[in-house]
Amino acid sequence: MTTMLHQKPHQTEIDVIDVLPGEQADSRRPAAGSEGGVRPAGHFRDFVLARRSENRLILQPRMGFSDPALMRRGLELVRAATAPTIGTITLDSYTRMGDLEGARRALDAGKELNGYPIVTYGEERNRRLVDGLLGAAFPIQIRHGSPLPEPIFRALIAAGIEATEGGPISYCLPYSRVPLAATVRSWQHCCRMLAGLEQNGVVGHLESFGGCMLGQLCPPAMLLTLTLLEARFFREHGIKSLSLSYAQGYNEPQDVGAILALRQLASESLQDVDWHVVVYCFMGNFPRSRSGSRRLIEDSARLAVKAGAARLIVKTGAEAYQIPTIEDNLEAIEWSRLAAAQPKALPGAAEHRHREALYAETSALLAAILDLAPTVGEAIQIGFREGYLDVPFCLHPDNRNRARSWLDGDGSIYWSDPGRIPLPAHLRDAVGRPRQISTSRDLAKMLAFNQERYDAPAAARPDHSWPANADVPEV
Repeated sequence: MTTMLHQKPHQTEIDVIDVLPGEQADSRRPAAGSEGGVRPAGHFRDFVLARRSENRLILQPRMGFSDPALMRRGLELVRAATAPTIGTITLDSYTRMGDLEGARRALDAGKELNGYPIVTYGEERNRRLVDGLLGAAFPIQIRHGSPLPEPIFRALIAAGIEATEGGPISYCLPYSRVPLAATVRSWQHCCRMLAGLEQNGVVGHLESFGGCMLGQLCPPAMLLTLTLLEARFFREHGIKSLSLSYAQGYNEPQDVGAILALRQLASESLQDVDWHVVVYCFMGNFPRSRSGSRRLIEDSARLAVKAGAARLIVKTGAEAYQIPTIEDNLEAIEWSRLAAAQPKALPGAAEHRHREALYAETSALLAAILDLAPTVGEAIQIGFREGYLDVPFCLHPDNRNRARSWLDGDGSIYWSDPGRIPLPAHLRDAVGRPRQISTSRDLAKMLAFNQERYDAPAAARPDHSWPANADVPEV
């Protein structure tokens, strides 16, 4: 195993060494397939590589507004933040689901959408939005949630943006009823569109959302398997710069171990492309108190640093009660920056036990799935059809929904019933737990684990900074 961490002699502060094969911080090395050693430019990829060489965590909000002036103002202020930042343009629900006529009607009626309608606005307006902002010092990524995103990819490429995210699994199963076979075909086309930018000297970047999909109740090994499968799918269709995701869960040692295992697995199987790991602040039920939200956000920043991630997707103190404002996002970026700047700690014995177990479990799953077919796209479809890939509590028709998970008292997520997931016998015996969710109350209690834990101090001591227009937390 590649050593990832060390302590400087005679110093108390511990540094994270976040360079593994494929994660190199030397942006001069030739990209795979580049001619004569000339490396295509990529605002997003090159920015990440530069910040990694400085050992600085990149912070990125999930911000999107339908008013172009407000969207541009948000990007300007994120760019001006003290921390290294990447801008986000999050798209609206109409555009995500391909209802472009609905987006047009809503705009014509003067309605405010819950994101930026990039397809409806068109190339000229989109280019004006990012003109003078997008560049080597400030990349911008499109975040969308669409299972069939060809119009979105065409629009972002026309606007001069080369970075986006999603995937044929992660933007299909949680968000739609579109057949998995259709999303696999769609994302093949989209990958090729983005990879085609290299003909013009630009390298596109694609981020898998697979490590976040229903992550609040999905055992980490399945999340790692999904994001690694999507990363290999992207590479199979020409993408040379990619990121793998993991969503903060309920137990820090398990999360750190999962991220370390993800980095180890990626270093072994993605050696011919540039890649990095992005951590998402908790994607489940968010604390309803301001102080609880801040503690959770700060913990996500410390998690990302401790596990050697390159980038953090930041949530805000307003998540539980409103669509975050620009100010909410800037505040959360600052909270995250301060937390990330605190003295760094090495993963301990508990984290490495989780890493070893999750590495073994994920390796077995990946090998079993990839052995099903000659291409990753075919293997994904067969894997879900046979129940070898199975996301607990996901109701998409192409998900068997036989596997079940359980949240232990310390917040660790385990399989209570792996269903048909092809774990070797010794791993199946090790990960299986006798507990099963038997009532809706059990499920609600699991989903509320972090909310109640982080809100508990606020309930004991009233949070006087809670917004006046928000409900008082009930915990």
